[in-house]
Amino acid sequence: MIYTEKKFNLAVLEGLSKDSVDQHLALYAGYVKNFNDLSALAEFDRRLPFEFDGMRLHEYYFEQFETGSASLATSSALRAELAKQFGSFDAWEKQFRAVGAMRGPGWAILYFDPSQKMFHNVWVEQHHQGHFAALPIILALDVWEHAFVIDYGTAGRGKYIDACFKNYNWSVMEERFEKIK
Repeated sequence: MIYTEKKFNLAVLEGLSKDSVDQHLALYAGYVKNFNDLSALAEFDRRLPFEFDGMRLHEYYFEQFETGSASLATSSALRAELAKQFGSFDAWEKQFRAVGAMRGPGWAILYFDPSQKMFHNVWVEQHHQGHFAALPIILALDVWEHAFVIDYGTAGRGKYIDACFKNYNWSVMEERFEKIK
């Protein structure tokens, strides 16, 4: 795999510091390096999914911020479908934030099941365990400590989630949804 350089306009990321972003990017580079190194190691079969999924989930995560924030249009298909299933976009967001605020490290992921035309807000503790096989990812929220502790401390997960929602570029998630619906 090739490390995909991430570029951020830090001036427009509200609530996410340069130090936090730099540390997070270094972690991502480590996933790519370790994934590439594993091809020569005996524990390849055990570690490959961890490194690959850590790398891939971070690529989803970073893509959501790279070009700056953009609101989800009130007329968007993604907003309409989330509101249809959850009662309103705000109800979906409340539930997704609750998943992200769960105790312990992991990921909050919004999946979409194209065969059932249904969204799933899912907690995934380990990169390589707990995924919904074959379901496309619409949004990935990293809630491991490395993502928020520098800016918000160990008890700052909620403030970090607020910052992520302020900075999401919803056109990325809308494009992901359009490709699969």
